[in-house]
Amino acid sequence: MTRYSPAIDLDAITAIDVHVHIEIDPHGHSSLPDDLAEAASTYFSADGPRPDLDGIAAYYRERRMAAVVFTVDSETNLGHAPISSAGIAEGAARNNDVLIPFGSVDPRKGDAAITQARRLIEDSGVRGFKFHPTVQGFDPSDPIHFPLYRVLQDAGVVALFHTGQTGIGAGMPGGRGFRLGLSNPMLLDVVAAEHPDLQIIMAHPSVPWQDEALSVATHKHNTWIDLSGWSPKYFPAELVRYANSMLKKRVLFGSDFPMITPDRWIRDAEHAAFKPEVLPGIMKDNAARLLGLGDTS
Repeated sequence: MTRYSPAIDLDAITAIDVHVHIEIDPHGHSSLPDDLAEAASTYFSADGPRPDLDGIAAYYRERRMAAVVFTVDSETNLGHAPISSAGIAEGAARNNDVLIPFGSVDPRKGDAAITQARRLIEDSGVRGFKFHPTVQGFDPSDPIHFPLYRVLQDAGVVALFHTGQTGIGAGMPGGRGFRLGLSNPMLLDVVAAEHPDLQIIMAHPSVPWQDEALSVATHKHNTWIDLSGWSPKYFPAELVRYANSMLKKRVLFGSDFPMITPDRWIRDAEHAAFKPEVLPGIMKDNAARLLGLGDTS
């Protein structure tokens, strides 16, 4: 297996998309059961193709962008085998000019998740981990998960958590049993407080808890906010105000591809009141600094 090492030329790219899903593996296996995938497509009005990893690399290369790619391991809660994070890292290694791999482990697997996380860091070279508390069915603030976070903190890799409402399960009976409250960003305040050297991304505008996310990010400077999953023209005004001021160094461009494309995000961003002087940081420089991709001081 080839271990990932980045070869991204920051001068040659215009943006770093920190939130891109790998939904199909080389064998055609989906990241979600069919009923959830169909419901998510309906929620996002997204019925386009689901490119594989090499297709995603070509898509971003054509746009002169880099992308953080990942899946979500929710095997315990969904009873569905995940896409291989090691396979994603290997695919990113052959596309290391545009792709940056994050791993995913199922926190409900306890010691097995810790072992897998170490292996993904040491053997595969992943630069972070994606968690989805609602879909994975776990409370991120529960101390039972702290040993896993310590592994990530000690390795210097990023923890990216879904926050706010989710389109996964939306419209299904009982929301497919998923609990939105597990993705309240205030639960991550505990994680950030107990692991001050762990860099934490709170993904998405955290509707309906945007104020909570802004409070956590203002108080805990090891937290970041990515802007994926919503069209910028619908961003809460407070989020844009903070991105333009006190959080301008810790806000990140993300699309949620393939549910939302970077093309649409950038087009719709014209309707958001981002200051021109903060956009280079949001689109590229903040992520490059967070991921250690070059000197962006």
